[in-house]
Amino acid sequence: MTTEVRVPTLGESVTEATVATWFKKPGDTVAVDEMLCELETDKVTVEVPSPAAGTLADIVAAEGETVGVDALLANISEGDSGSDAAPKAKEAAQDDAPSAAARTASEDTPASGGGDSVDVMVPTLGESVTEATVSTWFKAVGDSVAQDEMLCELETDKVSVEVPAPAAGVLAEITAPEGTTVDASAKLAVISASGAVPAATEGSPEPTSNYQTPAAGDGAGRSDVENAPSAQKAMAEAGISADQVTGTGRDGRVMKEDVAKAVVAAASAPAPSAPAAAPRAPVAADDAAREERVKMTRLRQTIAKRLKDSQNTAAMLTTYNEVDMTEVMALRNEYKDLFLKKHGVKLGFMSFFTKACCHALKEVPEVNAEIDGTDIVYKNFVHMGIAAGTPTGLVVPVIREADSLSFADIEKQIAEKGARARDGKLSMAEMQGGTFTISNGGVYGSLMSSPILNPPQSGILGMHKIQDRPMVIKGEIKIRPMMYLALSYDHRIVDGKGAVTFLVRVKEALEDPRRLLMDL
Repeated sequence: MTTEVRVPTLGESVTEATVATWFKKPGDTVAVDEMLCELETDKVTVEVPSPAAGTLADIVAAEGETVGVDALLANISEGDSGSDAAPKAKEAAQDDAPSAAARTASEDTPASGGGDSVDVMVPTLGESVTEATVSTWFKAVGDSVAQDEMLCELETDKVSVEVPAPAAGVLAEITAPEGTTVDASAKLAVISASGAVPAATEGSPEPTSNYQTPAAGDGAGRSDVENAPSAQKAMAEAGISADQVTGTGRDGRVMKEDVAKAVVAAASAPAPSAPAAAPRAPVAADDAAREERVKMTRLRQTIAKRLKDSQNTAAMLTTYNEVDMTEVMALRNEYKDLFLKKHGVKLGFMSFFTKACCHALKEVPEVNAEIDGTDIVYKNFVHMGIAAGTPTGLVVPVIREADSLSFADIEKQIAEKGARARDGKLSMAEMQGGTFTISNGGVYGSLMSSPILNPPQSGILGMHKIQDRPMVIKGEIKIRPMMYLALSYDHRIVDGKGAVTFLVRVKEALEDPRRLLMDL
């Protein structure tokens, strides 16, 4: 039986898309709802899931082709995923394994229940992402799993990726424990469809990893015992060796809890007369017992590195101004109900600021440019980054061609991308290519701040809290809703005059929104 894969509904007024990436190739086994390919439209990126389980028989629309709504993309042969497809998939997975040593270890592992084992591989991570860290396993060895049930979560330097079970059965082996860094073609686990679990791993809290490296400094009586990968990582972070830890695992294997106990014991011990240099100040024993050490997520590590690199590279300077929000607020209040009724989205302030910035960038193009070596690259378009806070950190989804969009289109994209950012569902492509960024700290109550540049961009506008303040208007003191604006810019490319001019143009457009309609 053959099932057709067709272009899904692309959204209001969108009639065609370009096939950007195929995640599968003909002959590959696919599960229901597994991502097959990604389509790009002039507004959004659309992922196409598999409508059925089976084997990808053929691809009708190759990468780069433009297709219309409901066009045929591929065909899936149902029921062919058992005998022929699975061995091919396993063979391909072994050929793509990180190293010969890893391949040998995988091939030497006893097959779970005979020939019924299914490998759980790292899914497609996105453009330019080559590795990820296994952050959480939701299942343990021996647990029953249903098809598409979440097995584990991976962290990349951009997003978190959930890994579903490719088949129903029993989790027979975990080859990449929590904390392991894996590449884009690595094997994470093995599922046994028959429910058989190898005796060596059944009930084991810390499965043997193909990525395990023997610890330096192991005692002579323990040289053939592999410590838990999580313990190896914890020892490296704490700066202690295995011979300083008493292992409580099988055959004296060091577990993560053993390392934690050793760290507390070391903190409780009297300090030596000449202590070695430490990366942090000494901590009292009772304080150490109450501390909690948590590994930074890859996203947080990337945020920290990029922001620090930005400070170290750019000649960053911030200029300030303030804007009277009276006219924008009045216009919004007058038309918000009609706007919502017609466009199905609320009229917020971000569309006004986006429009005002696009207008100002035309007059001061260097704020929308970037430095490449000894060249200045001017962008004759605006891909507007809208910074959004999420539970895992700050992300910046990009609204492409913002200078050519209507207020309604901007508000729709901000709402849609903001919601998916909070859910961790943004694709890599949606966070790349921005030319300028707007950050709204006012939603958290910030009255004044200096935003940090988002490299390689040369400018970022900081919005802040709207607060009633007494202002002198034509010789009279009036209460007006005021907002401080901050423009951080790279002084290597943007002069003070250009920065101030940009901010003044934004202020003028917001204080008299009719200027945007008149292109003044």
